[in-house]
Amino acid sequence: MAVQNGKDLLVKLDLSGDGQFQTIAGLRATRISFNAETVDVTSLESEGRWRELLGGAGVRSASISGSGVFRDADTDARARQIFFDGEIPEFQVIIPSFGIVQGPFLISSIEYAGSHDGEATYEMAMASAGALSFIELTEE
Repeated sequence: MAVQNGKDLLVKLDLSGDGQFQTIAGLRATRISFNAETVDVTSLESEGRWRELLGGAGVRSASISGSGVFRDADTDARARQIFFDGEIPEFQVIIPSFGIVQGPFLISSIEYAGSHDGEATYEMAMASAGALSFIELTEE
């Protein structure tokens, strides 16, 4: 796999619930992380007293974060509405040359900042709120 541009890691939001996703405006840095809790099943009979884990038993979760320049676009307005209404819409994360992760996410925080001699910026964090799907991207 070739080196990828960071700008191609996109976070998209379903603006109206119709399955049409739009990239969240102004993002300059994005991150997605996947987590799985472990279930320890170590006992006195564990070989060599090594910890044993039960595969597939822990809670899985994902989180998305991003920061960028505030643009006051349609996606900014929709993100604010989602946060204040406590909605859990569908998001997509496009991971270049890897795939698309899609599913429900809760916007857990939005922060706005600015200095007198710079641009207004924002940061947003989202937490998975249900089952996620993965669509593998195929090379053409």
